Amino acid sequence: MSYTPNELLRSRLDKLAYILSVVVIGLVIAMRPADRFPVDFDTSWMPAFNATVNTMAGIFLIMAGYFIKKKNITQHRNMIFGAMICSFFFLLTYVIYHFTTPETTYCGEGNIRYLYFFILITHIILAGLSLPFILLTFSRGISFTTVKHKKMARWVYPIWLYVVFTGPVVYLMLRPCYI
Repeated sequence: MSYTPNELLRSRLDKLAYILSVVVIGLVIAMRPADRFPVDFDTSWMPAFNATVNTMAGIFLIMAGYFIKKKNITQHRNMIFGAMICSFFFLLTYVIYHFTTPETTYCGEGNIRYLYFFILITHIILAGLSLPFILLTFSRGISFTTVKHKKMARWVYPIWLYVVFTGPVVYLMLRPCYI
């Protein structure tokens, strides 16, 4: 395998990253006040599925960190692909679920409510802000522009880990509130 930087590939993937980021963030913003679209299938399994694929993405990310420390670029890349695939399926079902199902209101009381909202708000903000940077870091990695990839990954990686692990925490905290 050639590890020669491919700036043309990076440039094209960067453009795709920007487009995907705008589309996804637009969809997420649009789903909040939107009327729900009725569907003829059960969506109740989606929150648990989303928590599961987020957890799997986190495991893939931890393994990617392990493999890059061992300088095993091939396994690092494979783990990142796994995390990206899990994140894709999360995003797909998240958007479908939230366009078709009314929001669940948090039912906890007392101090746990403040903790829930702190985790939820930081999760949402960091998920939205990190998406373009995750895609750009991926673009730099897949195109072997290693210096730029490493520079971005140092701060994108822990944020992505926070997002993929706080998602399931939010689900577990919200789970008793599903009707």
